Parts: sequence; C-alpha cells; structure tokens
Amino acid sequence: MVAARTAFFNGSGWTAHLHGPRHDRRLPDAQGELAKLLEAEYELRAVPPGEGAGVDRRDKAVAGLRRAARLGVPLTPEALLAHREGDPRLMAVLTELWPETVRRHGPRHAEEVLRAMLGEPCDGPVAGHLLDLAVGAGLHPLTPVESASLARTTTHRAVRHSAWRYLRQLPGGPAHLPHPSRAGDAYERLLLAPPVPAFGPERRGPAGRLVAQSMLLGGLDTPGQGMSGGLAVLLGGLGDRLATTDGISGVITVVTAGHEDLAADDRLAYERAPGHWVLRLPVDAPSAPAQVEMHRHRPALTWWAVRLLGAMPRPLDVLHVRYADDGSLALADAAERLGAALVFTATPDPHRGLAERHAESDPADPTAADGLRHDLHRVFLADRLVERADTVVGIPGRGGTRELVRHFPGLAQLNAGRGPSAPPEGIAPYQPAPDEDDRRREALKRLYRDGTRPDALDPRDRELPALLCVGRLHPVKQQDLLVRSWLATGAHHTTTLVLIGGSPGAGTAAEDDVRRRIDTLLAPYPQAARRLALLPALPNNEVRRLQRALAQRTADARCWYVCPSAKEEFGIAVLEAMDAGLPVAGPRRGGVAHYLRDQVNGLLMDTSGQAGLMRGLRRVAATSVDDRRRYAAAGRKLVAERFSVTRMADELAAEYTALHTD
Repeated sequence: MVAARTAFFNGSGWTAHLHGPRHDRRLPDAQGELAKLLEAEYELRAVPPGEGAGVDRRDKAVAGLRRAARLGVPLTPEALLAHREGDPRLMAVLTELWPETVRRHGPRHAEEVLRAMLGEPCDGPVAGHLLDLAVGAGLHPLTPVESASLARTTTHRAVRHSAWRYLRQLPGGPAHLPHPSRAGDAYERLLLAPPVPAFGPERRGPAGRLVAQSMLLGGLDTPGQGMSGGLAVLLGGLGDRLATTDGISGVITVVTAGHEDLAADDRLAYERAPGHWVLRLPVDAPSAPAQVEMHRHRPALTWWAVRLLGAMPRPLDVLHVRYADDGSLALADAAERLGAALVFTATPDPHRGLAERHAESDPADPTAADGLRHDLHRVFLADRLVERADTVVGIPGRGGTRELVRHFPGLAQLNAGRGPSAPPEGIAPYQPAPDEDDRRREALKRLYRDGTRPDALDPRDRELPALLCVGRLHPVKQQDLLVRSWLATGAHHTTTLVLIGGSPGAGTAAEDDVRRRIDTLLAPYPQAARRLALLPALPNNEVRRLQRALAQRTADARCWYVCPSAKEEFGIAVLEAMDAGLPVAGPRRGGVAHYLRDQVNGLLMDTSGQAGLMRGLRRVAATSVDDRRRYAAAGRKLVAERFSVTRMADELAAEYTALHTD
C-alpha cells in the first residue's frame, strides 16, 4: 500500500502515464483482493483492453472517481451524475467531485442537468442526493412548488428532509414548508422551525480567534460509553484550557445529538466552561451515529453546521477536525461555506494496519470484503481532508511524524521538508475534592463491596495485586483478549482485574458483544469471576480518583495499569494512569510507544495476539518492587513535563493564530 501511494503521489504512477510510455508497475509480490483494489485505484500497471484489474464494475467506478478527485480532474455533470445510484462510497466521491464540476462547467449547466434528472420518475434516495448536491452548490433546479410536492409525496424520510433543507435555501422556499406542529418528531420540528440563534446575543470577550473543534463520535460528557473514549476527555479539557489561552476568543466543541439525546435535552448549545461552548448538531438517528454510518448524515451535518455556526454573533475563524470519516468532511464543507480555516489532525490510521488486517481475508466473505472497502474509503477521506485543510498537524510516533509522512507522501513538503507539526497531546490537571481522602476510601470500599456482583470485587481480595484497564468496550480495545490472557497465565489465582468502560444498561452492539465474550470466558472459572469487576463508564474525575486510590495502596497490593488495545493513536487513559502514579504496561504498536519506553517508564507489550499479551502479563508479574516504583515515578514526571493540556493549548493556539482566515 505504501508503494502504491508513493508511486502515485510522487508522480511515477498515473501522472507518469500522462507524459510518457506506460511500464508495468505491478506491486512486488502483490496478490489477493487488497492488491487488486490498490492496482485499480492507483492504476499501477498497464491493463490490456477488456482484461480489467480483476475487480468488479462498482469497484472500478469507485477507483476511477477517486483518481479523478486526487488529480483534480473535473468531470462533466452528465458523466459524474451517471453514478448517482451508486453505493455510499461511490456517492462520497461524487460529492467530493461535484463542486469542481460546477465551477468548471458552470452552475447553469449543472442546474439544468439536475433538473432533468429530478424530472425522471423516481421515489428513492437518488432524489434526496440530487437535492443535497443542489444545496451544496447553491443551485435551484426545482421551484418551491415542485420541491414542496416532492416532500409531500415521497415515501422516504431522508428525501423529505433533503427537500425541506432545499426549500430553506430557495428564494421563497420557506413559505412552502409545513408548520412545525406537523413534524413527526423532535428532529423534524427543529428542521421546520424558523432559525433561532443557538448561542444568544454576543458577549464581549477576549480578542482573538474563534475556534471550533469536532467530536462527532460519541458524547463529550460520557467518555467510555459507546464510541466516546479518550478523545472526549482530551477535547473537554483542551477546550476549557484553550478558552483561556492568549490569542483565542472562544472555543466551540461540535458534537451530535440524536432523537433520544434531544428528547432528554433540547438545547442546541450550552456553555461548558467560561468561553467554551458545546454545539449539538441534530442527527436523524437515535443517538450519535457510528463511524460506518456517518456517510448517511453528511449533507445534513453540513447544513446544520452552516446554519448554527453561521448564525453566531461573530464569524467562526478556525474549524479543527479529527478522524478520517464522512463527518469530518461534512464539517470541512461547512468551514468552506463559512469562510473558516480548516485544520486536520492526520494519523496513520487505518493505513498502518490495513494490509495486515486484510491480507488473509476471504473475498467471498461479505463482512471481510466490506471491511476492506471501508478502510480504503477512509484512506480516501483522509487524502481529501489533507488536500482541503489549510494546515495539517499530526500525532507524533516514535520517529516524530516520519510514519505519518510515509503514509501521506505529500506531507513531506510541509515546514521546509520536516513534515507536519505535532503539538503534544495532554491531560488536564487533576483537581482533588475538598474531602478527597474520604472520597478515595469510599471509591475503594465500593470496588471491594461484593465479589458476587459483576461490577465489584470480593472484600477478601483487597490485598491482592490489581490490574486496571479503562476504555470504551470495543473489539479494538481488546478487553476480552486481556481477560483470556489473564486466565491463561493463571494470573486470576494471584491478582484481581478491574475493567472500566461501556454504557450502563443496554449498550451498543459492540459493547454487548465484548460483554458476552467476557462472560463466556469466565463461565468455567467461578473464582476468577469473583476477582474480575467490569464497571460501566465513570465520570473522568471518578476514574482518576480511583486510580490514585489504587496507586496509594501497599507494595503487596500493588496496582498496574494495563492497556491491551490492538492500537492506540495516543492513549489519553495511559497518560492519566501515569499521572496518578501507576506503573503502566501498554501496546508496542501505535502512538503509546512514542512516550512509553520499555523498562524506562513502563513496559511495552505485543498486543497483536494472546501469546504476546500473555508474555506481557508475565513480565508485569515478574517486575520487582523497585522497578515498579521507578517506572511509576518516571511516568508521572514525564506527564508533568511534556503532556500538560496547557502546553497543548499553547501550541495549538499558535497554529490557529498563524492561519490566514477570510
């Protein structure tokens, strides 16, 4: 994959073919489904007429449009919209190409093509997609009467919503919208209601840039539940600190709110801390959508972001997005329409492990095939965000940003060849309560109250060494692999294991699956079940208090923080454990190895499978008291010196203030 992208972006792939004879650029030793898709997308070899690259018609169409987008080749409206009935990945590329198509071939021609296609008999999602394209380009292919008629007669909820959004931007269109009282639910009422400023009147604040940061997956205030994890903790603390940083006038953290969220709290914005606001973009789903579903909400997210951010008393200056997904591209579209600068945090994910994950996958397995194509889709989205961003920052690895540049060859040109900057991520300082000692004692009492409870331990095991792991319940976090390894090494005879994460009550499908796996593993081991506590996600201050309570225990009742994740881009929970004074064992792969040095301030483990994790747990058990104390002290010192949220806020503020904004 690295070879394919390097050849393409450095001009030895498709570009070379435009200027000279084509040579065979078959990947060395490349085989399997992934290699075929890479050859199609990056056009690495001469393909005899009629042979194709061994991929089907849909994959060829996606590959061809992605090449056009990466190369800036504008297709005609007719050629581009010939793919209007494609799958979501094809529609994502079409959406990316559409603005340049309109600019190059003219809005009048594009409007005529849209009108002709909307006039064809259809009552499916295509009509909604075409109207969304019209809204994005400010085109008016239908009259108010025609679009209102479509909204009334369609049997598709999403098409109705697209028609209503279209009417909002059409001269005279709002008068044809139904009254909000005729809405079917809270989401539709918000869509039909007259615009109301979410932030209220402007209040005089410090001079500087107004910055928005995105947190579209999961909830900002519920880390550890669903898709909400360390990023929620990071952005909460960062936003609070940025709002008090020189050069920043205010911070807005953009989240999503579904039907259930809006029913519980109908506010669209609230102030979390002085100068730090949370903006809730409505989504037509029960709660925040999963990343694989984000493509369904891209047009609506853009529309809501433009509507709510554009109605603020003062214009937005900077919008910072993280994650290579359709939600980030939705906000990139909004930033462009609002005249705000775009910042993108790029990571080598999913690039880093893509080949390993899919090299042995069976192309006949529909789940594996879809997973492969979803990862390649995210690679494309990351390329688009890099292309569209006014500046790109990275998360440093062990070699700084070298791994990032390896996967994004174009980034090598930034900062005089040094690649993108990598402001350190950081954690907010822990704020002890006035009665902190009492609260820590109570936290331990709750943890060791009853071994028959799934969320507590046996009081008789209070003096045993403990292993602690905090994070959302998800296959990539591998809590079930940790339990399996804990049992396989016999560690359940000598230690307790505390897992914190997951929604209380009914959870997501991923959370329920991890819980089922853990229950199955524990079933033959009743004693082990009494020594394992699976707590639902706790507020961040409660997690950090429990960490400190466990770190203060005697040498015999020592506690380690263990992170078994298949990968961690950074590992906020790992830093918080270090800050609490716990020795840490973390994954060798990913961003944790950037700051966790083996046998210096902790232990690095191979978390790619059970054998590696078992070796890691044995090393943890064999570590001497003196070494454990040395790791804990070095880890706490590292966090204090390098990974404070203040330093992160200062360096990001410098990036933001250096940007030119409209």
